This record gives sequence, structure tokens and C-alpha cells, in this order.
Amino acid sequence: MTDTDRLILQSLAEGFGVSLLVGAVITLLMLAKSLRDFARTGPQIAEGVLSHYRLYLAYALGRLTFYAFLISTLMAFVGSILYVGGMALLGYDFDITVAIVAASSSLLVLSGRQFLRKLLYSPGLIASSSHYSMTHFYALWEQLTPARLRALDIVLWGATAAWLGAALVSLAGAADWLGFGLILCISLAYIIVMSLSAWQREPRPVKARGDRSRPNIIMIGADTLRADRVNGMGYPRELTPTLEALAGRATRFTDCYVPCARTAPSLASMLTGTWPHTHGVRDNFLSPADTHLPVAALPDILRRQGYRTAAVGDWAISDLNKLDFGFEYTEMPHDQWNIKYLLRQGPKDIRLFLSLFTQNLFGKMLLPEIYYLGGHPLTEEVGRDTRRMIARLAQRDEPFFLMSFMATTHPPFASKYPYYTMYADREYRGESKFAMARLRDPFEIIRRQGEPKTEFDLDQIINLYDGCVKNFDDELKRILDYLEDSGLSDNTVVVIFSDHGMEFFEHETWGQGNSAIGDFSARVPLIIADPRNRQQQTVSSVVRTVDLAPTLLDLIGAPRDGGMEGVSLARFMHGEPADEDLPAFYETGVWLTDLPGTPDGHLRYPSLPELLEVPDKASGMISLKPEFQDIVVAAKDRMVRLGEWKLTYQPLEDGSIYQLFNIREDPACRHNVIDRNPEIAARLKSKLECWMHD
Repeated sequence: MTDTDRLILQSLAEGFGVSLLVGAVITLLMLAKSLRDFARTGPQIAEGVLSHYRLYLAYALGRLTFYAFLISTLMAFVGSILYVGGMALLGYDFDITVAIVAASSSLLVLSGRQFLRKLLYSPGLIASSSHYSMTHFYALWEQLTPARLRALDIVLWGATAAWLGAALVSLAGAADWLGFGLILCISLAYIIVMSLSAWQREPRPVKARGDRSRPNIIMIGADTLRADRVNGMGYPRELTPTLEALAGRATRFTDCYVPCARTAPSLASMLTGTWPHTHGVRDNFLSPADTHLPVAALPDILRRQGYRTAAVGDWAISDLNKLDFGFEYTEMPHDQWNIKYLLRQGPKDIRLFLSLFTQNLFGKMLLPEIYYLGGHPLTEEVGRDTRRMIARLAQRDEPFFLMSFMATTHPPFASKYPYYTMYADREYRGESKFAMARLRDPFEIIRRQGEPKTEFDLDQIINLYDGCVKNFDDELKRILDYLEDSGLSDNTVVVIFSDHGMEFFEHETWGQGNSAIGDFSARVPLIIADPRNRQQQTVSSVVRTVDLAPTLLDLIGAPRDGGMEGVSLARFMHGEPADEDLPAFYETGVWLTDLPGTPDGHLRYPSLPELLEVPDKASGMISLKPEFQDIVVAAKDRMVRLGEWKLTYQPLEDGSIYQLFNIREDPACRHNVIDRNPEIAARLKSKLECWMHD
């Protein structure tokens, strides 16, 4: 071992110690600021409940602190390696002060690089992970382009490679092979780690196998996708060319209704073919007892029919993880309405730092609660997961059923580059440039539900939403192309769906599941493409998402479960007329606060924080308090649609309000015609009351 080798070895050891010190100091500063400004995700729960989780919170913070320290140290050590390489190249002695500056500078530069990349490509991630107003970053964002970020990387990594390369040449020339090997191995290790973390493996098309006598089924959905955004529905922007092309060889149902515009009850009805009062899921805040469905679900039925079943998605699909639908494989986060999961996401400052580095394979494996952060859709990632799952399932002999569900179109509408720029005004300077503003704190979300239209930059928000719709359509194309390239498209039934729509103040409020007057939450897109029947059909008759499960069973020739309340829509797909109009029933979800436009005397209950508890401390599931469950159900607005007529019901403290609308003549439901049509109103009222009290 030469003297230079000994010096390099000692300096690397000292440099690593300096990196540990810098990483520890930076991490402790982040932790201190996070604790001072502590704000966790999720709804607020009584302090008595939180006190029960003091030790768990300490564990969660310790876990996040460890990963923040690990990442900080690794980035600081890059500077230490460069400093030691300079010793070999320029011949100076190790100076701990300069080493600290080198390590700190490396940490700052690499963190800054990640921040700039996220600010351009995923600004919604920063918005959902921090306290800071995004307006502070507008001037910086305006300077960012993909070409400039590529140039920055070329300069940054080129200079690093040149510096270390020169140091290695110098060490090799002096035959200092130990120092040469150490620096080379550490550099290669960093390259491998960075390559693996950035690697987004796109599966190759597979060769279709299996029993081709029965078709595969793939359901692809986007949370909060409005029916009117699909091409062919009259919207002026052409957002969905892929959906339009698919509808050209499929059956498009223009008037499909969900029974409740909340994710958990909607998906439960879709997969069981039953109404919410039958399967028992009336909102997203289930009790542990409610997670055991009393009826059979489509994935479980299909498994008994010899199908392989799977589900993939981002945070929007997490409700599926607390209900036993019978999926054999799942790739999704845990239930996010869980106090333990939310505590693990930690306070916002340390979460912001971690989120810059964990939107990758390592983050998905080690910090899934940060990777699957609510408010940040993973459209492209879920698309890849979907294609990988298709490849996995298609290599088996059995047919398969796959459900893919994305948060792409869910508030706060934070799509990635370039989608958030596609329809928005670049000169816009309000708070909602990258995502709908003021939805990062639980109390902000509750307050925003009660704010009037004048408090929102509605044009900008709609522009962001439309970019999200285009994002979903483009990702759908990649999935459909993969099916085609794998030879699966001619034996796979494809279903496009949503769990509910979205209200943009058409009836005084925004969100989903708040109003039964308009159809903007209740009506969803539904397209069923069966490759054995490529005839284009557009069905304007009223159908329901409870009809989807029996329809899919009918299409594969399997018997429907006797408990299903929906009916098969297969006859529509063959151009047959309906025997009679199907009644579509709908109820609103849990209101977060008093809503604009609510009639005086409406039956009410406390706002969300007072409604919630954690009855099972071991599981951490957030549930409605039992004493409020009956009033929450009783206070729901309802509606029934039959043919062209729609009757709405709003419960009052003393009585109720009924309104009747003709959807064909008045699609926006602005003109109550109940006084002119008492017989129709009486007939629909009878149907609605039977459904409500079933």
C-alpha cells in the first residue's frame, strides 16, 4: 500500500464521517422545523385518540428521520468523494473545514436539482407535500424547460465525471491502485443506485397464452372523471381521442349512474352489483365490521370460474384494500383512511424532502406512504404497473380479470408536465397554477367545501382538470397499444369507467357527491368494448353501475350471483331495445361542512372532525361514530331517474323537498316542473321511497 493509498483511504473515512455529520445536522434541522410547524395528512381526530398513538408517532417520525438522514448522507458523501478525488488530482491535504463545505455544497446542489425537476415535471407533488405558497416559485418555474434541465444534468454529471475521471487517471499513473479501486467502486455504486432508482421498467409485449375460449376482462378507470368530457358528449375540447376510437368499436352508455358519488360505496356497488344499503358501504369511513361484505363480489366470483384476478392503482384505489373483494393479486397502497398510515406520512417539511427522492422504485418499496401520497396522481406509474400486471397474468393458462384505477382526474387536479400546461393560461398568477389551491390541510379542505364560487379561479381549475382528462386518455392509449402488441386485444373485454363525476358549481357547490340536483357527480362514462362484437353502439337509455358486474358475467357465459340487484346490459350491446326503462337511484355522500345552496331547515349533522373516531386502535381505521351513522344516512339527498324524468329529494328537519326535472328538455336541472306533472312525480316518489326504505 502506497502512502497515497493510505491517505486516500483515511480521507475517504474522514469524508464519510463528515458526510454523516452534515447529513445528521441537516436532518435534525428539518425535523425541528417539521415539529414546530407540525401538520400531518388526513382529517383531524380527537386529541384523546392521537395521544394513544404517541409511541407510534415517535416510531413514524423516527422512520422518516432515518430515511432523510440516509438520503442526506449519501448526497453529502458525493461532495466528499469529489473532495478526496481533488486531493489525488491536485495534491492538497485533507482539511475538515473544506470537507464540510464540499459535503454541504453537494447536498445543496443535488437537492436543488431534484427540486427543479419536480417543480417542472411534478409541481403538484411539491404543492401536496409542503406548507409553502406555490406563487413563491413562479418566477423560477418560468425559467425551467426540459431542454434546460437536460443541459443542467449534462453540466453537473459531466463535470463530476471529468473530475473523478482525471483523479482516477492520476491514481492509475502513480500505481496507487487501492485508492483507484476505492474511488472507482464507490462511483460505480452510486451510478447503480441512481440508475435503479430512476429505472422505470416498461414491460415488453408478451405472447398471449391460456384458454382463449373465454375472454379476459380489463377495467380501466379514472377517479372523478365526468361523463361530459368524453368525446362525442358535446364538450368543445377534444380531450379523449383514444376513448373516441375505442367507442368506435364498442358500446358507449351515455346515461350511466352511480348510486353514491364516493369512491368506496361506488366501487363496492360496481363490483357486487348491489345497492349501498345492501352491501353496507354508505361512505368512505367504514367501521371494521363493515369491511366484511355480506354479498359476493365480481373478483371472487370470477376466481371460482377459473379466472386470475388482480387490481392495481395509486392512492385513489386504496379503499379496495380494506374491503375483501377477492382479488388474488394487488399492487396498491393500504387504506388511506387510517390514522396509522397517515401518521407514517409525517409532518410536511420532512415529507417534502423525502418526496423529492422517493417517487421511484426505492420509494415504492421502502416508503410507500410517501410514494402513494394523496393528492399526487401516479398516472404513468399506474399505467406501467397495469402493463406489467397484464404481462404477469397473460403468461398463465387461465383467463384473467384486471382492474386498474388512477387518481388522474381527482382533485386537486395535479397532473404532470406537460398536461398541467396544455389548456391553462401561462400568464395566470393565482394560487391554482399547478393544482387546485388550498387543499393541502384537512381544515382547508373542509372550509373550501363551504366557500362560494367567487372564492375559486374556476376557469383555471377547469383548465387543469381538462389537462388531467387528456393525461388519462394518453395513458389509456399506451395500455391498449400494449394489449394489441401482445396479441390480447382480440380476446379481451375492455371496460372504461369512473367511480363518480365532479361538480364545478353547477348547483352552488364543488366536489363529488354533494348534490343530487345535477347529474355532474352521479353520471359517469361507461364504455364496454367486446372484441367479439365490434359494432358501434351508443345507448342513451338509463343504466346503472350496479349493472356492470352482471353484464360482465353474462359476456363470459358465467351465471350471475343470485344476490345481484343489477341487470345485464348485454342486450344493449347487441342492438336490442330495452324491455322497460331502468330506474337509476342515487344518494349524496358525507358532507364535510355546511354547503352553499343548502335549503333552510335541511337535516344536518356536525362537520367532519366531530363525526370521526378510531374504534379499533390496533387497526387504526378511521370510522364514523356510531351515534352519527343514522343521521348521516337520513340526511342524504336522493334522486331517482326513470327515462327522461328525474325526481330529487332533500330531507328537512320538518318534512322534505321534492323536485321534478325533465332531463331531455332541461339537462342542467334548472326548472322544477313538479307542479305540472303530479302523476309522474307520484310514480317516481313511490319508487324512490321503496328504494330508500329497502
